[in-house]
Amino acid sequence: MGTSTPDGRAGDEPPVTDAEWAEFLRRAEEGGRDAPVEPSARARMVTGRLRAEGGATEPAAPWRDRPRKRRRLAPVLAGVAALGLAVVGIWPEVVVDRLSGAVFATGSDAAPLAPETARPTAAPPGEPFPDAPTLKEPFRGSPAVAWADGAAGIEVPAAAAVGGMSKDRVAHALRSTKDLLVASNLDPATLRGGHPAKALRLLDPLQKGGRVLLEKGLREPREDQDPLWLLSRFDPAEVRVVGEVVKTRGRMTFGKGDRDGSVEIKADYTFVYPLTKAKPGADEVTRTIVRRELTVAVYDPAKTVTTPGSLVVVVWKTRSGNSDCARDGDGFLHPQFQEDVTGLTPGPSGPASDPYDRSKDLGALPEECGTVTRT
Repeated sequence: MGTSTPDGRAGDEPPVTDAEWAEFLRRAEEGGRDAPVEPSARARMVTGRLRAEGGATEPAAPWRDRPRKRRRLAPVLAGVAALGLAVVGIWPEVVVDRLSGAVFATGSDAAPLAPETARPTAAPPGEPFPDAPTLKEPFRGSPAVAWADGAAGIEVPAAAAVGGMSKDRVAHALRSTKDLLVASNLDPATLRGGHPAKALRLLDPLQKGGRVLLEKGLREPREDQDPLWLLSRFDPAEVRVVGEVVKTRGRMTFGKGDRDGSVEIKADYTFVYPLTKAKPGADEVTRTIVRRELTVAVYDPAKTVTTPGSLVVVVWKTRSGNSDCARDGDGFLHPQFQEDVTGLTPGPSGPASDPYDRSKDLGALPEECGTVTRT
């Protein structure tokens, strides 16, 4: 029998034998695919001043909850247009100097949390006026202080054969998914706004609504082709990441795909980026919190026209806390700082949400720009 694309069209590529697949995995493991390896103390001060002056009794939450796009992509490769659905988004991205998955000191004695194994039932607790972050302790006052550091927070589940895919192929798909999350949300070049070559190499070049669309968005970012759908990117002329750590929390699961000979991997992760302005002498620290729900698939090339071992994007949903909604569309996250928003009239409006709350599906959240209750 001939091969077909995920929507059943005939294909031209010959089946891949187990021997060929084993050789492909060996080359990939050796590097052949170039795999990627709340209100603050200042807010309290402002509140006191306003009270003394007879003004507002509570500080407005100045940080924006940035609406984004959710896209469900038909798991069809060459020639298929992506189907765009409106969704919510908040976008944080930061510049990191090194993220190897090693544990770095954060200046806090908080005990590390156990890995997340299921969707939480509520948002993590927090003080109404937490301590402000500093250059030395950029996660002070944040629930993320007890989260894992960088790639260490992305744990790959034990592989098993599923959907007509062997255990080895599933294991390779899981590792590739982790590599994609690291390359798109933690890699220094990506965070600094550079070309995300490592992330793009992991995606199937035959999927026009996935990798091809991202490449267009990187060349010409706009609302209908936004690289922030998958990538965390900051403008290095505007901000820099504080320290060497981005905090990470979430989980990864897998199961049978939409057809025989496929596996789908679902990833739900939140990334917390500590940032300060790029200008010399800047010392105020803010945080951008980005949550992503990503579903990718790997197809058996003996049954589907696909690039062997590459990832096909099925769904991407994202939300970023503390990114200026008014500056959407340029392909970067734009964190806001207390010094820039204090005293602004009118202040931010819209529904309030907690960017650390992982208890709800992103698709269930409001589809409009709002405010966040803490950063």
